[in-house]
Amino acid sequence: MSENGSEKNVIYVKTLGSYSVSYNGAEIAIGARDESQIGLLMLLMFHFGKEGASRSLIKTTLFEDRDIEDVSHAIRNVLYNMRKNLKAHGLPDASFVKQSKGIYYWTDEVEVIEDAREFERLVSDALLETDVDKQAAFLAEACHSYSGRFFAGRDNVPWIYQEGERYRALFGQAVTILMNYYRQTHKFKDMYDLAIYAVNVDPFAEWEIYVVEALTCLGRFAESERYYEETVSLYIREYGDRSNEHVRDFIRRLGEHLFHDHETIDEIQEKLTNSDDLGGRGYYCSLPVFQELYQTIERTMRRNADKIFLMLCTIVDSKGNPMREGPKLTELSARLKTAAVSSVRHTDTVTKYGQGQYLILLINTTEENCHIIEKRINSNFLTSRQRTGVDYAVKGLIVQKENIPVLE
Repeated sequence: MSENGSEKNVIYVKTLGSYSVSYNGAEIAIGARDESQIGLLMLLMFHFGKEGASRSLIKTTLFEDRDIEDVSHAIRNVLYNMRKNLKAHGLPDASFVKQSKGIYYWTDEVEVIEDAREFERLVSDALLETDVDKQAAFLAEACHSYSGRFFAGRDNVPWIYQEGERYRALFGQAVTILMNYYRQTHKFKDMYDLAIYAVNVDPFAEWEIYVVEALTCLGRFAESERYYEETVSLYIREYGDRSNEHVRDFIRRLGEHLFHDHETIDEIQEKLTNSDDLGGRGYYCSLPVFQELYQTIERTMRRNADKIFLMLCTIVDSKGNPMREGPKLTELSARLKTAAVSSVRHTDTVTKYGQGQYLILLINTTEENCHIIEKRINSNFLTSRQRTGVDYAVKGLIVQKENIPVLE
């Protein structure tokens, strides 16, 4: 659909990604962030068209929760001003809207073509197609006609939010079907192009998984690894840190599609080896890695019935209550990380669990040594005038020979 319109005397409405209205090649200056009742009523009428919008929906949209004595009269006033606005932009002198039994409809006097409705029609027609190759072609056209969230930036209006979610779900359905088709037909370049497009128009919807899969299948291993690292960093910045369950699950699923080119065992070992100079310090890693390490150690210790300890360090205020937010906590959390890593052995592992909380995995030690480590951390963390402190919780895990883990 041409934004300026390829037919005369047709109103073209763009609502996906941004908002604009044009008639006979000239834009109707409503504004993408227009707050006026006229602009909102135009959007309602353009979008719901011949299906109609109810009086209650129009009232809620235009007047929110204000108490209006005569709703019909108030709506008629806005309709009158809307007609004047449209006529001033070159549209014919027409009524445009008719009302019947509390429902307001756009008339046939001027045709309206809206990109969101066109997108919906394209997806609907594609899903009815029985030939898989033709369906894929129709779905590709539909997906590329979706240019972003419906009326972006106005999610505070309930019906706009609901429509936005509906169109986003429809886009997701179309993309998923098309990705499966590309996978089955080995059209990985098409998969990559669609995935990149989806990432741009529907951010943080996890379409990056398809990007990594496509790059791997295309043999672009180095590019795939770089994209993986960039995506992980992007999601961590968006959602906080790796302790977020959603982020951990996404990183795990993203990593399932990350592979490398064929290499010799010496080359692989060189990449796997930690080249950092630990200098007697503990090993710091992300929470997902810590979790995998914990589970691996638990499995390997089943035959020996050895003992490991899990220590939780929580920053507390002067009253002993956990600190949960604030710039001071950010500074203290960074200090606690340094104190913990420098206080444990190089065989022990440290990770950040949440804001102001760290986990330490202590291997082949004793309960007495756990208390010694607590004192070391305090010594490296606390200052003479510091009123905050660290609360410690320790759990020992005994892995029995009969493969039943018992928490003390």
